[in-house]
Amino acid sequence: MPDTSPTPLLDAAQAFPTLAAEPVAPRPASTTLVLRDSAEGHLEVLMLRRQANASFMPGHYVFPGGGVDAADASPAEWAQADEPAAVAEARLGLPPGGCGHALAALRECAEECGLRLGATVGSGQVRWAVSALFPWAHWVSPRGLPQRYDTRFFVVAAPPDQQPVCDDREVDALAWVRPELALREGRLLMAFVTRRMLATLAPFANVAAALAHTRQPQALEVVHPRLSQDAGGQREVIHPGHPAYAEVARLDPNGGGHTRCGIVAGEPVRIGQAVWRVTAPNPGRMSGPGTNTYLLGRGGQWLVLDPGPADEAHLSRLMALTQGRVQAVLVTHTHLDHSPGATPLAALTGAPLVGLPPPPGPRQDGGFAPQVQPTDGQVIDLAGVQLEAIHTPGHASNHVCWWLAEEALLFTGDHLMQGSTVVIDPPDGDMAVYMQSLRGLPERLPGMAWLAPGHGFMMAHPQRAIAHLLRHRQAREDKLVAALQRLGSATLPALLDAVYDDVASVLRQAAERSLLAHLLKLQGEGRAGEQAQAWGLVRG
Repeated sequence: MPDTSPTPLLDAAQAFPTLAAEPVAPRPASTTLVLRDSAEGHLEVLMLRRQANASFMPGHYVFPGGGVDAADASPAEWAQADEPAAVAEARLGLPPGGCGHALAALRECAEECGLRLGATVGSGQVRWAVSALFPWAHWVSPRGLPQRYDTRFFVVAAPPDQQPVCDDREVDALAWVRPELALREGRLLMAFVTRRMLATLAPFANVAAALAHTRQPQALEVVHPRLSQDAGGQREVIHPGHPAYAEVARLDPNGGGHTRCGIVAGEPVRIGQAVWRVTAPNPGRMSGPGTNTYLLGRGGQWLVLDPGPADEAHLSRLMALTQGRVQAVLVTHTHLDHSPGATPLAALTGAPLVGLPPPPGPRQDGGFAPQVQPTDGQVIDLAGVQLEAIHTPGHASNHVCWWLAEEALLFTGDHLMQGSTVVIDPPDGDMAVYMQSLRGLPERLPGMAWLAPGHGFMMAHPQRAIAHLLRHRQAREDKLVAALQRLGSATLPALLDAVYDDVASVLRQAAERSLLAHLLKLQGEGRAGEQAQAWGLVRG
């Protein structure tokens, strides 16, 4: 019997999102990455170990740095600098009045490790060598921490005539380390941001290469890490490159740290005013962390979107969460990881099935027989929400995205996936149609702000994601055309080696299907053809 015990979580009327206390304002701070070349010519960076009894990050290895004092921006201090404050602000990307960051970086070096980064002027007076600093990064501590810093990171070449020494007050040891070795060996206790800085230094062979990078025209992106929890409930700091970053920022804007950056099968996650996500226990190479089922509704009535595989535990979980009060069961498409659970769920609840019939093929859920076949633009108005059907063929000919206008949220199924491209599997999958469907979404839904994919976390900036995906598909096609020009004609396996050489071997079979889809697209455009199981360009 399905588990239909009450689930207060879905009945709760708490506001969305749940806000923590107003975050502490970050204090301006500066950090200096002091670089030198080792005797072997490798890039090294100076690191200091904080005292074991320090109030902040005791025993951690850090770079010289600290808070910006009011005096660091004073005219009296800047009279001792080799560069006017306004010039330094413009060159270092600091806001007007932010020049104190530069002197704080130099002052902290002198105080913590005895390096006086100065320049001798004509009179013999030693001034602060602000001109020796170059911008490297800009990070703001995660919301929710009791101490937060708005930190500017600078790089500077170590003065050849000075040696660093410990101040024995804040730090008790120092070391010159190769960034890649420090990360690989993992022997030094370091904060998240320190490891990230080492990772940004690791690609550079020497000081000259690192400094040359800073001289290239670029705008430093402000990085706002976020507090979260992993799948096991342990606190984790995530940065903008993490798959969960956008969702964590949406669900936990003030940094309470209660959201997950790992997906737990069966755990309901509230992602909107009337939307919950429950992930099926079917992780894999093609399904990622599992298939996302979405529950939408108000007043104790529900729509269920993409019930996933016919998994008894998942169906029981959906019945428990909805109490069986389901007004319709919808699907995005009928691939085997998305719709087989729909028919048994409809039987348990008496709800109608909504979706397009399955096309023929072994990868389709042939038993799916919908009572409602939505037309493009049709609105399903049930359970207190309105969902509009957006026909998006390409990944599957019967693929439908569902648009929730009140949340500016598009449920994308497999039309757009997080972190990877979807497989286009002929004959039902069609690359030309797929790219056409992608291109049409931004114009049709100009207010689209969020994507809820069939696998993984929510995605922000839909237009950017679509443009990136189209560029990736076009780049793959360009690589295919170049391979055909180089090889003259080639079999599918030979082209796979040339065009998908960057894909792991375990994904080779899926890549071959998408490669065939690209070839069929070129064939449909009259640009390529197949003869005797070999493909070649059509000479015109």
